[in-house]
Amino acid sequence: MGGYAWVTLATNDAYSLGALVLAHSLRRVGTKYELAVLVTPGVTSMMREKLAAVFSLVQEVNVLDSKDEANLALLARPELGITFTKLHCWRLTQYEKCVFVDADTLVVRNCDELFEREELSAAPDVGWPDCFNSGVFVFKPSQQTFASITAFAAAKGSFDGGDQGLLNMYFNDWARKDISKHLPFIYNMCSTATYSYLPAFKQFGEDVRIIHFIGITKPWLQYFDTLTGIVQPPAGTPHLQPLLQLWWNIFCDKVHPQLSPAMAGLAGALAQMTLGEPRSAEQIALEEHMRKQSWEQGQIDYMGRDSFDNIWKKICETLSLAPSRQPSPPKTTSEDETKSEKKEEAEVAKEANTDLIIQSEGNNEINSPAGTEDSN
Repeated sequence: MGGYAWVTLATNDAYSLGALVLAHSLRRVGTKYELAVLVTPGVTSMMREKLAAVFSLVQEVNVLDSKDEANLALLARPELGITFTKLHCWRLTQYEKCVFVDADTLVVRNCDELFEREELSAAPDVGWPDCFNSGVFVFKPSQQTFASITAFAAAKGSFDGGDQGLLNMYFNDWARKDISKHLPFIYNMCSTATYSYLPAFKQFGEDVRIIHFIGITKPWLQYFDTLTGIVQPPAGTPHLQPLLQLWWNIFCDKVHPQLSPAMAGLAGALAQMTLGEPRSAEQIALEEHMRKQSWEQGQIDYMGRDSFDNIWKKICETLSLAPSRQPSPPKTTSEDETKSEKKEEAEVAKEANTDLIIQSEGNNEINSPAGTEDSN
């Protein structure tokens, strides 16, 4: 047993894209340690080949699922059950110490110093700072620890149905026992804004080491202009643009050339993307499909593309393209026809009566004595 390694998890080809960019970001900042990725059967053999070209170790693990539908419902994120698979990282006993990083993270600056920390070191979660965020943590592989955590999970479950709730329950003294195990937020900067987030980002953003793209800020879910190579951040998060842009720059330079249309899901679709040219019909269809998925998951961009003004504009544009309709003749009823006929008869009678009056006045003028005057 010996050596250090960065460890991540990919459960399908889409998250493998994130894992590939993460690996290249670690290489980019000059880490001196190995890279390991755990994969489930959902990752295709073709994608595994691409992972093996970057990672020191690609190891398949079986899927552990919490089966805790009640707790998962609290987060409206049923897919989090599969994150129990992350527990397999404790079985990598060929390494002395590891740092786990989620596949939706990006290493911006070298942070090999994390390996000087002890298990379990992690950064506070923005939602509840007395809990740590399990997107980045330092741990020591151990079969005994793996068995202990899985037994604990079977007995106690997880308060959020995912790995974060479970690990916080297991390492339940993290908040108060040893402050040295509290990583600064710059080692796991979650991309979720709060009232104090933006001022703090302006103050400390240059020191960020690892960015964690949680929720709708996943880089591969953002609008990317294939012609200009510029990514558009979600509404209300303009500060993330440089970080999202770095992710896409690495993706376009290192990952995209290695993709194949034969890959599953999003990876196969992005393989058909032509860089440096306007978006193709296939790319536009892909973006609409991804946007629809976001809607179905409740991730709606109310202030951006999905705002009321934009939706209303789209409705107006659609209506303006519709052919104009000719007005339909008024529908008449038998009653209307009867009234119309009576009106016509009255008008004819009126005209006839007028003619009789005129004729009668004319006859009176003819019969009266013409040129008669009064005499005195």
